[in-house]
Amino acid sequence: MTIIKTQDLKKEYGSKGVKYQALTGIDLEVNKGEFLAIMGPSGSGKTTLLNILSTIDKPTSGKVSFNGMDLFSIKNEELAKFRRDRIGFVFQDFNLLDNMTVMDNIALPLALNKANHKDITAKVHELAGFFGIEQQLTKYPYQLSGGQKQRVAAARALIMNPSVIFADEPTGALDSKASAELLECFKRLNTNFGTTIIMVTHDAFAASYCGRIMFLKDGAIHARLDSSGSRKDLFHKILDMLGAMGGVGAHELL
Repeated sequence: MTIIKTQDLKKEYGSKGVKYQALTGIDLEVNKGEFLAIMGPSGSGKTTLLNILSTIDKPTSGKVSFNGMDLFSIKNEELAKFRRDRIGFVFQDFNLLDNMTVMDNIALPLALNKANHKDITAKVHELAGFFGIEQQLTKYPYQLSGGQKQRVAAARALIMNPSVIFADEPTGALDSKASAELLECFKRLNTNFGTTIIMVTHDAFAASYCGRIMFLKDGAIHARLDSSGSRKDLFHKILDMLGAMGGVGAHELL
């Protein structure tokens, strides 16, 4: 079942004579329960696309539908409620609040939604167990490793039971061990609970955990790869595709 659909999605920056076409007409369908990676060279439009799909930014033209609802035809208040209730975000720089404990950081969206304290506590412990951070709940973000911080951020993103998780370079600030641990959690979320995940990444290793990879170039969909079930095979196919596309530095293939 299609959960997100875009039609001729375009995004233009600038004004008058100086304009930049970030997206040049994207037609994309994302199915419920899919783990999708969006890749491409710097400037290809991948973060712009993620920002529009997640309603952080608005398109210049075209449509984004969520379960058949045109997201940019509804009122701002409705859009804000949709973003709060249906979408979870995981960013490269964690976006945790340093003056709050791990437990309070994870609980924040539910607390702002005035949920029952008992329900909040139960949900936080459930997610902390899933991400292996139960021992860190009373600590503060500055006391955690990068990998632990990102798992806290992922738990916070899931606290409202969102329909879709959007992850923007979630492994970008992590070492290889922490990256693998986070990606294994994402994979279990997707496989065991059917969570839809859309991830922007330049990292072939991260993308190899996904079921499908869309490659952008110059603001348009350039190619796609589908997993055959072997992560190793997909990893090498991703490297080949990125190399063929050009404009990708060697550091981006590691």
